[in-house]
Amino acid sequence: MSAASPSPFLGPSITIIGAGPAGLFAAEVLSARGCRVQIFDRMPSVGRKLLMAGRSGLNLTHSEPLDRFLKRYGNAQDWLEPTIRAFPPEALRQWAEGLGQPCFSGSSGRVFPKAMKASPLLRAWLERLAQQGVTIQTRHRFVGWEGSDPVFDTPDGRISVQADATLLTLGGASWSRLGSDGHWADLLPEDTAPFAPANCGFVPDWPADFAARHDGSILHSVGLSFNEQHSRGDLTITARGLEGSALYALSAALRDTIQRNGRAVLTLDLRPTLSAEEVLKRLLAQRERESQSNRLRKALALDAPSRELLRLATPKNATPLQLAQPLKALPLPLTGMDALDRAISTAGGIRQDAVDARFMLTSRPGVFVAGEMLDWEAPTGGYLLQGCFSTAYAAANGVLGWLESSSSAIA
Repeated sequence: MSAASPSPFLGPSITIIGAGPAGLFAAEVLSARGCRVQIFDRMPSVGRKLLMAGRSGLNLTHSEPLDRFLKRYGNAQDWLEPTIRAFPPEALRQWAEGLGQPCFSGSSGRVFPKAMKASPLLRAWLERLAQQGVTIQTRHRFVGWEGSDPVFDTPDGRISVQADATLLTLGGASWSRLGSDGHWADLLPEDTAPFAPANCGFVPDWPADFAARHDGSILHSVGLSFNEQHSRGDLTITARGLEGSALYALSAALRDTIQRNGRAVLTLDLRPTLSAEEVLKRLLAQRERESQSNRLRKALALDAPSRELLRLATPKNATPLQLAQPLKALPLPLTGMDALDRAISTAGGIRQDAVDARFMLTSRPGVFVAGEMLDWEAPTGGYLLQGCFSTAYAAANGVLGWLESSSSAIA
């Protein structure tokens, strides 16, 4: 096994493992402060998950008031709040604009680069990193340590890398084909909480052929409720079940309940813009001889999947009154989650009690962690990328602080 040594230039040497947003941003912060930074990634190219996210519009962050923004991190709010306040949404927006990518806030408050795609931002970002002396080594898979030095399998054999500090930004355990396969957890079993899907699809308890017949259909602008949490948006029926951003917003509570009880009952409002009284009034206005399906279609423009779900939940030849109540509060039992690897993000990872305030592993001094490797979760809408950037900023500054304190102690 050969060993890769730091370059002979001045400044502490930092190894960053993982070339997603957290790793690239930490490299930028550290190299701007005079560190010699090497990034290693197992994939042939960098930022693959970022580029995938940008296919439908790169949602960098959110413009809502910061106090409300912070609540989106749920149980991890107390942990992440100092890091997000230190590098808040406005700072992320200014950073993107500093790369020549002006941003705008959509009607929902989500913040996007005007180019919408991730590729222009990533190109400008990599240029900046190169100018700051950051080197990137691809096709290097992290496999463990030799003493305090990280070890990689490479196309040319196994190597170890010497550095003054190491920062891990290896991602969670979803979308493994883009680089985040979660295999690093086997190297840190005592520090890691089990992975679980977040922002994921769910498996409803409906007839076996329902999903097959309606695969690809969309339940437009429905209201969702679970345990006093509410959201609204489109839901997509797939061969595997049900997915959509409105469902992702409730995914943590739904997942935890299913894991605890084996099922969770989601409540759908098929016409959230109408009151129950207006729904009943429209149904009563239809001719009595109309079939239930026609009555729902003509009175409320309900699509075929919504009509079938309502039919399954009501008596045969249900009256308008019997239809109106479940139409506004339709119970939909969920019995499972979609596969972990298909989740947009994951819960689990490095526990809060496994790192100190600088995001350094207490079990491995000089090894820091940032991004989705950490055990936090948030809904889609810009909160995921913001969390990755903010924790990377905090961990990079944690590295600098630790190096400073270490050199002072030696002196």
